Amino acid sequence: MNLDSLKSLPPVAEMMRDCGLEPKKQFGQNFLFDLNLTGKIARSVPNIERSVVVEIGPGPAGLTRALLMAGAEKVIAIEKDKTTKPILDKVIQASYGRLEVIFGDALKVDFESLGIGKYAICSNLPYNVGTELLIGWLQKIASGAKITSMTLMFQKEVAQRIVAKVGDCQYGRLSVLCGLITDAKILFDVPNTAFVPRPKVQSAVVQLIPNKEKMQKLGDLKNIEQITAKLFGQRRKMIRGIISGFDWSSVGLAGTERAEELSPNKFVEISKKLVL
Repeated sequence: MNLDSLKSLPPVAEMMRDCGLEPKKQFGQNFLFDLNLTGKIARSVPNIERSVVVEIGPGPAGLTRALLMAGAEKVIAIEKDKTTKPILDKVIQASYGRLEVIFGDALKVDFESLGIGKYAICSNLPYNVGTELLIGWLQKIASGAKITSMTLMFQKEVAQRIVAKVGDCQYGRLSVLCGLITDAKILFDVPNTAFVPRPKVQSAVVQLIPNKEKMQKLGDLKNIEQITAKLFGQRRKMIRGIISGFDWSSVGLAGTERAEELSPNKFVEISKKLVL
């Protein structure tokens, strides 16, 4: 694998200056220039040398270049901001056919139509759509999409919600959905000083690995989503006060519990007897 052309590319910050590219608030852009950090994220992708990797919001291609340098078989980058095209075109030329860029909204792209079989996802997600994208990917995995891993940067607060367990103050709907479909863990924190522009919040890289054994017990994910949304929407109230007319004793509960006391598996049990 020839990496010389990638190594010879100018630094990301220099390419941005040459193209007059600035981060755009409406796209939730916060760019990473630290090569050590982008390399660490890329190397965290399991089996990257045998993986097709989908990246959302490559921007000036800092992480994209790291994924290619780490040996990804192919990177498919989905970018909404067309002003990044001059930079991405240069990386495409240096990648010897290993980078494909799709300009479009990641929330609307049909990933399965890309015809890539198994793929990993690795991204410094735009803050404004990160959670929505993750829930969409969880739905795809539950429906049989061949996503092998997700290595994602989130605001630290969101990352903590993803990995939270029953009893943690951050435990909520996102914890339940991720816990039912994947094995999730925080790999490392990322200080806000690593970004341009510098966000007010800290970030963390989370890795989620689909767990087939968990998914066999899942049942109707849409119903689980609706139940979690309803119960966590009023998380301080007792569950019988939120959903009345249901026999909570049929799932071993008194009805005086609150959503934050229910395990992911308990939500599955409830969903098999309660359809919203």
